[in-house]
Amino acid sequence: MPGVSARGLSLEERRQLAVNLTRVLSLYRSILDAYIIEFFTDNLWGTLPCSWQEALDGLNPPQLATQLLGMPGEGEVVRYRSVWPLTLLALKSTAYALAFTRTPKFQAPSEFRENPSQSSRLKAPFRKHVRPKKQHEIRRLGELVKKLSDLTGCTQVVDVGSGQGHLSRFMSLGLGLKVKSIEGDQRLVERAQHLDQELLQTLGKEEKRSPQEGTQRTDPSCSLRWHGDGTQTSQLPCPFLPPQVVQTHSHRSPHHVAQWVDPRTLCEEVLLPLETSPQGEARLLLTGLHACGDLSVALLRHFSSCPEVVALASVGCCYMKLSDPGGYPLSQWVAALPGHELSYRLREGACHALEEYAERLQRAGPGLRTHCYRAALETVIRHVQPKLRRPGVQGIPRVHELKIEEYVQRGLQRVGLDPQLPLNLAALQAHQAQENRVVAFFSLALLLAPLVETLILLDRLLFLQEQGFHSELLPIFSPELSPRNLVLVATKRPLGQAFSVLETEDADAL
Repeated sequence: MPGVSARGLSLEERRQLAVNLTRVLSLYRSILDAYIIEFFTDNLWGTLPCSWQEALDGLNPPQLATQLLGMPGEGEVVRYRSVWPLTLLALKSTAYALAFTRTPKFQAPSEFRENPSQSSRLKAPFRKHVRPKKQHEIRRLGELVKKLSDLTGCTQVVDVGSGQGHLSRFMSLGLGLKVKSIEGDQRLVERAQHLDQELLQTLGKEEKRSPQEGTQRTDPSCSLRWHGDGTQTSQLPCPFLPPQVVQTHSHRSPHHVAQWVDPRTLCEEVLLPLETSPQGEARLLLTGLHACGDLSVALLRHFSSCPEVVALASVGCCYMKLSDPGGYPLSQWVAALPGHELSYRLREGACHALEEYAERLQRAGPGLRTHCYRAALETVIRHVQPKLRRPGVQGIPRVHELKIEEYVQRGLQRVGLDPQLPLNLAALQAHQAQENRVVAFFSLALLLAPLVETLILLDRLLFLQEQGFHSELLPIFSPELSPRNLVLVATKRPLGQAFSVLETEDADAL
């Protein structure tokens, strides 16, 4: 999807973008606030302007992907079935123009071309127990953190919300960084420690088979030498350290800590160094891969409040879990704008995967009918029990193979109602006939959802800039693999031209 680059915007441009976003979101809030399962109960189609209904009615899913979401297939030219109203065209253009682009600056060869489950750019020991999406994420974020660490002279990386430790493990055992891994779930910490030992054994066996004494590995931001004993030395061209300083990293697993990080207060464990630099000071880099809800905000607050933290690389997610107030807005500028408020529904919608859904539209598979079926089920639920609204329905397998009445019966059972209730089959079939309308409305909401994410992330940039820090947003993951792919990079001092190295793709697999 087209968009505006978040990189290099001035303070005035960031502020104006925030103004424009709040105005647009206020105009189309009714679409974003709607729940698609209430398509029939709340007559969502009827809330659209008649001219929009005319333009969208009857469009098949591939047409919605190309004409609305702006993702034509290769070599295709968008051809409109009819002339669209200017208001709908304006909505489409505005959504494209104001959302931060999620397309990486570089176009690297597909790392899953040879094998869809194994990244060709990540060595086998680091792929074990890791799904393709996570393989891509830990490699890309790990490489960025390594470069940022070298550029800012960090002595330690702190991975907050580390889960099973896949990112921490790659940064420490793959990239030679000193890493503290903090996770609130003791079971995940124990699992991470087990995987560390498993990987250390594998690496030990590999070193015995083919010792790499004196082998050189190159990096755009530092010169690394790996030795047969598993240690690594690096000469860092760091703008904040004397050029003669040499840092030696041990080939060791991350230091895992079971600790809940309270977003409302500073956590001493985050700031506690494993060891200090030869100059006697700790220089910490905080990172979090899809740090959920307020955890991303906690990272921002630690960065802004603590002198020991000199850099940040954070990828947020789960915006609906942000505290209100406290998690958003953070900046004084956005907080003062009329219409800046974001409801739970808007923040939840910002977590959808637009690119993945557009691909589903292009394939036009029967799985697209799920929203329509669920909306039809909602009408039956409310007819039977009017006070029961939007109940969670556990996944019903192979929905696309079911008749709508079969789905409704299974859905009734899932929410504790009698599945043998008499059903109005004609009404259900009439709902099913509107399947494309349901898909069209959902696509409209999905078109606007990136504007919400853009405003949330822009608020974080402005928050940091108001305090005199330097921050940028970079799309580092493939959005098809990882929709939340914008990493917020912040430093206490400007990196200047050196910042561009963070956007590059390393040539060698690890």
